[in-house]
Amino acid sequence: AAGRHVVIGSRSIERAEEAAAEVRRRAGDGARVSAADNASAAADCPIVLLAVPYKGHRELVSELAPFFAGKLLVSCVNPLGFDKAGAYGLDVEEGSAAEQLRDLVPDATVVAAFHHLSAVTLWEHEGLVQEDVLVCGDDRTAKDEVARLAVAITGRPGIDGGVLRVARQLEPLTAVLINVNKRYKTHSGLAVNGVVHDPRAA
Repeated sequence: AAGRHVVIGSRSIERAEEAAAEVRRRAGDGARVSAADNASAAADCPIVLLAVPYKGHRELVSELAPFFAGKLLVSCVNPLGFDKAGAYGLDVEEGSAAEQLRDLVPDATVVAAFHHLSAVTLWEHEGLVQEDVLVCGDDRTAKDEVARLAVAITGRPGIDGGVLRVARQLEPLTAVLINVNKRYKTHSGLAVNGVVHDPRAA
């Protein structure tokens, strides 16, 4: 909807095409959304948003690592578990899914972001949602680029949350929002008060 070209990747090209068609339908005329298998999508795009379940994350990333080399990888992955008491963060050997991604693809630049935006909220609003995106990474230029990308989705630049290791706190925070949503029957989001946005991210 913001005018960017988006390629949706999947293990199944049929599933990718179905998803792309649905996004085009919702985004309206002129939306540039295409479909590809995961490897082709990763190879063709300079920025890759990895939005997959944590289960199988290591296997998938290892498989696609040759196509990820040299890319800006944005990890949106939340390692979460669920039981009768609710959602909770899983322990990750490397510290976080983002750090696992960095270790598996050392030739890429990894940034962690977009963990807390509700897919349901994005679909329902069909426009900007006034929530903040927290961005973590070790490369300032890459974080600034992801912060600018957040503007197209939320209307606000992303907020620099620190180096990549902070993803260890960022990822499981999603469990808190899930539990809030369940308790209050809502789709909660995050907004950070008191931040003067960096003009470079506008």
